[in-house]
Amino acid sequence: MHRFVVLVVLVGTVLAACSSEPTGPLPPAPVPITTEELTGEIAASGSPAVVNVWASWCLPCRSEAPLIATASTSHPNVRFIGLNVKDNDPDARRFMAQYLSEADMDHYSDSGGRIPIDLGGTSGVPLTFFYRADGSLAQVHLGIIDEPTMARLLDEIDR
Repeated sequence: MHRFVVLVVLVGTVLAACSSEPTGPLPPAPVPITTEELTGEIAASGSPAVVNVWASWCLPCRSEAPLIATASTSHPNVRFIGLNVKDNDPDARRFMAQYLSEADMDHYSDSGGRIPIDLGGTSGVPLTFFYRADGSLAQVHLGIIDEPTMARLLDEIDR
């Protein structure tokens, strides 16, 4: 019986930690954008860019969000863009508040999930696109990105 009680308490603690709600005001909802608008912004910026495709319902997106946030603040010459797909505004706002509040990035939305496919990726998330300063695509990374891969790809576009 004692083991069962300990297990129940442990599971409850873990679930509470995983489902913690953000405190304070939520950020604005991601702004709807089209493929043409997004690629135009990337090309016009004259800076290397990283487009991270995420969704609030994506558990792997939660795992990689701290790395994306850290990279966005440690690489000021690179523009970071979050592209929220197939999501709703309230959930996206909570995700941004909970996992990306420290990130230096702009957030856009694609409710249909078509933009990642148009850019040369897939419909799966997470997905990360790396663009050179001239707006050309350098790399598409499918799935959760790890720190060594992020560092290598940022070095490639931020020369």
